[in-house]
Amino acid sequence: MFSSLALVLSFLLVISPNASGAPNGYETAAGQSIPLIRRQPERTAADWEAWAQNERETLTVKYGGAIAKRSTGTNLMTNQNADSSYFGSLAIGTPPVSFDVILDTGSADLWVADQACTLGCSKVQLFDDLASSTFHNLSTPFQIQYGSGAAAGTLGQDVVQMAGFSVPNQIFGAVTQVTSGLLNTPVSGLLGLGWQSIASSGASPFWQTLASSGAWTDPLMAFQLTRFINATSPNAQEPGGSFTLGFVNSSLYTGTIDYQSLPTTPSYWILPMKSLTVQGSSVTIPSGSSSYSAIDTGTTLVGGPSSIISEIYAQIPGSQPGSGSWQGYWTYPCSTSVNIAISFGGPSWPISPADFRLTSISSSQCIGAFFELSTGGSAPTWIIGDTFLKNVYSVFRYNPAAVGFAALSNTALAMNGVNAAPPSATIGSVSASATAGTGGGSNAASRRWGISWALLVGGISIAVGAAWM
Repeated sequence: MFSSLALVLSFLLVISPNASGAPNGYETAAGQSIPLIRRQPERTAADWEAWAQNERETLTVKYGGAIAKRSTGTNLMTNQNADSSYFGSLAIGTPPVSFDVILDTGSADLWVADQACTLGCSKVQLFDDLASSTFHNLSTPFQIQYGSGAAAGTLGQDVVQMAGFSVPNQIFGAVTQVTSGLLNTPVSGLLGLGWQSIASSGASPFWQTLASSGAWTDPLMAFQLTRFINATSPNAQEPGGSFTLGFVNSSLYTGTIDYQSLPTTPSYWILPMKSLTVQGSSVTIPSGSSSYSAIDTGTTLVGGPSSIISEIYAQIPGSQPGSGSWQGYWTYPCSTSVNIAISFGGPSWPISPADFRLTSISSSQCIGAFFELSTGGSAPTWIIGDTFLKNVYSVFRYNPAAVGFAALSNTALAMNGVNAAPPSATIGSVSASATAGTGGGSNAASRRWGISWALLVGGISIAVGAAWM
């Protein structure tokens, strides 16, 4: 994703892995669990406006335009900023050091703030390449552009661990300059969970290396996300659910998983939207590529074409298009309980009215979580973020390539809104490994790469998901 640091890590993008044991209430299957965390600060109307504007801008940029054994693992996640983003933890280097990162199926690169960072990296865990005996400096510039900021640094290669898995030579970005406000404690970076074809580094993503090497018992990964957006006085960070690697946690869903194959060569996790209903009425969805939807854990809301978004709100009496910073968003009466359901070819999956209600801007008017988004080029028309994904158990399958959804179990639903200590960033034991590919550079005494901030202007850039941190 900041799919999808948030990036901003700002609003969208929004989620990351935490290789630790499962806390109470979580079950694991032959592996470890990665908790997700969430935090909820008090926000003013001005805060929400700035956040909403950044959400649209960031997504526009983002979409514009050798195996030890077969195994499984779970990363318990943290729910941050009232469902604005979800993160977990991974570890980099020798000896390994843990980092909180957003988990983003809408992008495909891993990057973290480097010890040499001179701008925008205060109060977050920093990667020290000189302290890792296995680090290789690839001396290749790396930069990421977001709707409201940018980050730059260099590509490196080192051991990366998560949920009991290890890739000994994973390529990642060591960021040395970040636009102010892009990173907020405790998140140090982002883990892209999209396909290699959209990686700006060209490197195989951590997950894809494991899946393609047969390191996982089953070639898939899955998410269960908690809901706190409607909770009373949530803590700054809350348990966010789980991210499983190599298996599905049957205690977190009920019934069967409905898999839908990707309609194109894998890049983003794309599914065609087949139907959408609002307040019981159907909204016409074009067929073909015009219905393509990116399933993006790194995005907070749901963005779609203006014409369809207008039709959605036309089914909600009293709704009006927003203006100013709220341009592209819509208001509706807070007294209205909005029921929306989406189908991607199988069952129709309902979205909780609590998730549709983003925030209130007055005693009577609320902002909806579906907003107008204009993507470019070959990017999908719809971006389906956590507003939808909190309502289902979602599975991302490597082979055959597909996305699956299932209904959440009572066990999973019981985690919503329950205040508890968020999972800690831990390293966890290594139970499986895979080889990411060849790389160059020198060893521990490597020279840190200093990249000019001016390179961010006019250079090649990509966008990843953003989450409001």
